[in-house]
Amino acid sequence: MNMLVCVKQVPDTTEIRIDPVKNTLIRDGVPSIVNPFDAYALEAAARIKDKDPSSQIVLLSMGPEQAKNALKECLAVGGDKAYLVTDRAFGGSDTLATSYILSSAIKKLEETEGKFDIIFCGKQAIDGDTAQVGPEIAEHLGYPQVTYALEVFAEDGKIKVKKEVEEGFEIIGVKTPCVITVTKPSFDPRYPTVKSKLAANRKEIGAITAYDIAGIDRERIGLKGSPTKVKKTFTPPVKTGGVKICEDCGTATAKKLIETLVADGII
Repeated sequence: MNMLVCVKQVPDTTEIRIDPVKNTLIRDGVPSIVNPFDAYALEAAARIKDKDPSSQIVLLSMGPEQAKNALKECLAVGGDKAYLVTDRAFGGSDTLATSYILSSAIKKLEETEGKFDIIFCGKQAIDGDTAQVGPEIAEHLGYPQVTYALEVFAEDGKIKVKKEVEEGFEIIGVKTPCVITVTKPSFDPRYPTVKSKLAANRKEIGAITAYDIAGIDRERIGLKGSPTKVKKTFTPPVKTGGVKICEDCGTATAKKLIETLVADGII
């Protein structure tokens, strides 16, 4: 099985603070980590490789030079090769432009790495929470997709996905090549060993720039290719107070709620 895992380096959201004057993120001193959902995606791919050691896991990330640190972390826990999509021309890309760039880079990679059977992505990145890039990559490539995957099984060239739904889960079969986005499963990603860390540090990470992707449409990348604009970032005011209505039964509680809303002129 030839698999590609898209990963992103993100700021650790537990350490993020908001500037009270500028209403912008304070990034100074905030550590960067591998997006947790991407780590789950890598674990899903690694579990397939555990059962089929002939499988290959290729890692792909888009970002500045420092994103190589995230790729090295992923190489230490199952990745075989890693590539960084990096170019100033890509700066300011929103999810639409990012997914176009990544899908173009994937096509470029397939020239040397072969056709990918599965492209794994995390459900969403914790710094944006849009959950758009994975499905958009599938749309750009024309591949079937399954989202909110908890586990992925590959047997005899067939792919089955345990998909999270509101009522529990579903088992879905999907043809390859496909895109699968992974949510938080019941297990944690594996940890690297000292040996695997040393091996990862010795591996070279390939770079893919805009000039390496023949035919890329420069009108669809960077700020120029991004229809989404962030107008303002702010911290919402903390709400205080409130009334708790708790009568003897649900009917009485609902009646009391309606009386309260009518008395306040809300309804």
